[in-house]
Amino acid sequence: MLNDPYLAGLEARSIYIIREAYWRYRDKLAVLWSMGKDSTAMLHLVRKSFLGSVSIPVLHIDTTYKFPEIYRFRDRFVKKWRLDLIIAKNDEAIKSGMSPAKGRLDCCHALKTEALKQAIARHGFKALLLAIRRDEHSIRAKERYFSPRDADFRWNYHEQPLEMGEQSFQGRGEGQDHLRIHPMLHWREIDIWRYIKAEKIPINPLYFAKGGKRYRSIGCACCCEPVESSANTIEKVIKELESTKIAERAGRTQDKEREYMMQKLRSLGYM
Repeated sequence: MLNDPYLAGLEARSIYIIREAYWRYRDKLAVLWSMGKDSTAMLHLVRKSFLGSVSIPVLHIDTTYKFPEIYRFRDRFVKKWRLDLIIAKNDEAIKSGMSPAKGRLDCCHALKTEALKQAIARHGFKALLLAIRRDEHSIRAKERYFSPRDADFRWNYHEQPLEMGEQSFQGRGEGQDHLRIHPMLHWREIDIWRYIKAEKIPINPLYFAKGGKRYRSIGCACCCEPVESSANTIEKVIKELESTKIAERAGRTQDKEREYMMQKLRSLGYM
């Protein structure tokens, strides 16, 4: 049990949302796992919600350009946690030579959004758990805990449903194809790290400093740059975050990090 009342409150709210999602969608629900700190913390919350097991499929959108450390981390904990892992790839785009070096916006849409669209169609998912946070990016700050997408994956950020507890789950809504559910929307980056420490959650070694640099945010290797840092332990990462003025996604080199481009991507179904 958590000794920190603040973290306990964050956890309780997330677990409530996860359990409600499972109760309503059950065999049509999946959790997205990127092997980053946020989605790994969310996977821990899913395991905690169901007494140590993960009762729903775990979906990894694989662009094939991830860090080798990400794949090793995935393979290790799929076995340890006995996960029902689904690896989704847009094979057609990969075979065509699509890569981050050939148009970053098109690449993210083809290798991530389209791969997710194919996985949803193949497996019939009606709801997805994602570990995005409001403080991560100004566009994600516009999100809701329960966010509908239409058949074309479009996100209507101009006319979003109100957040009203139980009513957020009511009905499927006209034109709604699937629901994005964000149990960690209310968490901050530093909350994630304090929770990782308190719960002893395993974390990818890319987040810890080596040679004076570390990654704050991880994804495709070709699109991430490390930041200057000497934080090589969880305690040091937390201390660094208490005073840093550097944005969490400052190391992401993609054009999509600009507000307009990110908003365009997310309106088309990007995570």
